[in-house]
Amino acid sequence: MPGRLIVIASLVALASAAHAGDQGDPDKSCDGNTFEMVECLKAKTAQWDKRMTVAYQQALKDAVPQQRDQLRAAQRLWIQYRDANCLYYGMGEGTIARIDAGECMRNMTQARAKELEDIGHQ
Repeated sequence: MPGRLIVIASLVALASAAHAGDQGDPDKSCDGNTFEMVECLKAKTAQWDKRMTVAYQQALKDAVPQQRDQLRAAQRLWIQYRDANCLYYGMGEGTIARIDAGECMRNMTQARAKELEDIGHQ
């Protein structure tokens, strides 16, 4: 159980770092030791999170009134799903689990950002 708490704390830190930084090149590969790779993934996730937030706010603005509450609900549920899904990877064995969890957060956040950006272009 203590190991699970560490994994949860790591994922929470990764998710909150998504709101904190804007360093890192999204096209640069995350190489190096485990710490460097996790930090790089945090920076990439932060960039995608900012882009997702802008796209979400624009989608809310562009939505017809009856869609807004549904979009808000969907976004909240999507964040819960992303966090739970990536926690699964973070609970794996070895240091690779931190990298897998970080890549999960980056990949899912990138996909959601692009999805929200495309809402207005359909």
